[in-house]
Amino acid sequence: MLQLTISHLTEILPIVKNSFFRVLQACSHNLCLLLFPQLNTPPLRHGRIPPAMVRLITHNLLACHAKGCTTNNFPLQFQDVSIELRETEFNADFIRGFLPRIEYAALVSAARQLGDTSLPAEQPEMVDDEFLQKLHHVLLEIHVEEGAMVCPNCKHVFPISNGIPNMLLAEHEIG
Repeated sequence: MLQLTISHLTEILPIVKNSFFRVLQACSHNLCLLLFPQLNTPPLRHGRIPPAMVRLITHNLLACHAKGCTTNNFPLQFQDVSIELRETEFNADFIRGFLPRIEYAALVSAARQLGDTSLPAEQPEMVDDEFLQKLHHVLLEIHVEEGAMVCPNCKHVFPISNGIPNMLLAEHEIG
């Protein structure tokens, strides 16, 4: 009969935890690709698909959910980032359809933090192809590969490594 002690459990828990989060990460990436096939990037050599990068389309949906952090927790501020520009196919209908879901002021602020000033400060009333192209560039072609996102309220740091944000909270930070 197999007997597990506390020391056995503490040894295998990180392995199980890492495996669980890798599966969860792969599932969430695949779900995003099913919902938004336009977000897929071309495969790298040997058929490998690059990891999902932090893009401003994703950043515009993220807020801090640390314990007690309920106000002024959006948008997260970028800190010490390295970015990469990757061209993606332009789909005007996708951008036009996504526009109502965007917090525009937060998007402009984040783009400017990353050095992009192509978007006007105020969202134009008339949406033309030139504006949609600029929006497409900011939302989908700017990839944050390394750095961090910081909550403006509680100052919690969410690290970004290899383009993947770590949004997990420690047990004592969960509210």
